[in-house]
Amino acid sequence: MYQLKINDLSEQEFLTHFWQKKPLLIKQGFSHFEDPLDANELAGLAMEDSIESRIVTNHNNDWQTHQGPFEDFDLLTEENSTLLVQAVDHWHPEAAQLLEPFRFIPNWRIDDLMISFSTPNGGVGPHLDQYDVFIIQGEGKRHWRVGLPDPTLKQFAQNKKLLQVEAFEAVIDCILEPGDILYIPPGCPHEGYAVENALNYSVGFRAPNQQDLLSSFADHVIDTESGQKRYTDHNLVTRASKGELTNNEAEKVKHLIASMLEDDGLFKQWLGKTLSQPKHEMDLAPVEPAFTQEQIANELAEPDTIFERVGGTRAIYQLCENELLVSINGDNFTLPIGDIAAVKLLTDETEFNTNELANAQNSLVFVQMFTILVNEGIWFNANQE
Repeated sequence: MYQLKINDLSEQEFLTHFWQKKPLLIKQGFSHFEDPLDANELAGLAMEDSIESRIVTNHNNDWQTHQGPFEDFDLLTEENSTLLVQAVDHWHPEAAQLLEPFRFIPNWRIDDLMISFSTPNGGVGPHLDQYDVFIIQGEGKRHWRVGLPDPTLKQFAQNKKLLQVEAFEAVIDCILEPGDILYIPPGCPHEGYAVENALNYSVGFRAPNQQDLLSSFADHVIDTESGQKRYTDHNLVTRASKGELTNNEAEKVKHLIASMLEDDGLFKQWLGKTLSQPKHEMDLAPVEPAFTQEQIANELAEPDTIFERVGGTRAIYQLCENELLVSINGDNFTLPIGDIAAVKLLTDETEFNTNELANAQNSLVFVQMFTILVNEGIWFNANQE
């Protein structure tokens, strides 16, 4: 639906010269761009309890943040205000299509699609993000300034929920028009203000830090009752100082911890689970009554049947020594290597035709897994919609 053109660059040239290196203005990245929704539809999403939203206002330089859901939109004034809605790809299939042209970045790195509507001069102020983002201009125009990373820039809180950065020198200063795209790497200060009523679409990417990863890994170790090996010192000898913790003892403790990370099975199970876990609530409708495995096997055997997956689904796989570890929305499945072609259809694509499955439907384990996914509402038969 949306065809991305990165100026005169190939996808690999963009990755080599710009990704996580420097910002880039992409003029008419989407030519003849059409908005997948309008401001009224976005406001409708912001009224839902299960969808994260906020309104930011900046009247007379008094920055205020208001959390949704919203019963009315009196705060969204004719000027100096912005409505932001997170993870719209989870709830709006047409908007979710905006993520597809950016899947030359690995799926596990893609986070969500945030959409904002701003009235003239509306924005969230100058700030830093610690992740990559593509900002697509929809309806209207927006003035953007983007700088290069500068560790001396000071951040400050306008209020408890709005962190901004001090004035910075811009290397990109432009007005985006419909179909223009701005790529901003992590740590680059930027600010955007609507010139007129404007819709913007932000494709964000996951960038977990060490704290997030270690905390998640520790939780996994506890949940799986792993890490039961204890410290030992069979060759202990007397020493002059009873209070000393020796370097050798410290190294043994470090190795005790590191040995869990070196446990390939434990590590990959955790990694698949945590990297496939959706950050936001999903719009799932479990099937009632549930399909049997035989019913799903029959549907997979039917030619020209289209299966689609629900927006926001995170599906990845890892090649292990003698098997595949498939991780979907925080759940792990172990499949035979022979199912690699079928697994790629589930993880690389948002829909597939049963004609593409070839012999995969002959795998009992694959059919078992897919039956679970269909019954949970993650995949559905589009021919029956």
